[in-house]
Amino acid sequence: MRELRLEAALTQEEVSYRTKLDQTYISGIERGRRNPTLWVVWRLAEGMGTTPGRLIQVAEGRMASD
Repeated sequence: MRELRLEAALTQEEVSYRTKLDQTYISGIERGRRNPTLWVVWRLAEGMGTTPGRLIQVAEGRMASD
């Protein structure tokens, strides 16, 4: 998610404001400490101007490289 957020030139604070999710929750997702629900993935995608599928695709790519 961090890659897409930076690609969109957004801070965690901006994503938090756009999605109405706590900034610490967003940070936890980016660090792999939180597992967002599908509903949260949808909100994050909308807030970052992308699709839920793209968020999942990037996450899958990251998991494959770990």
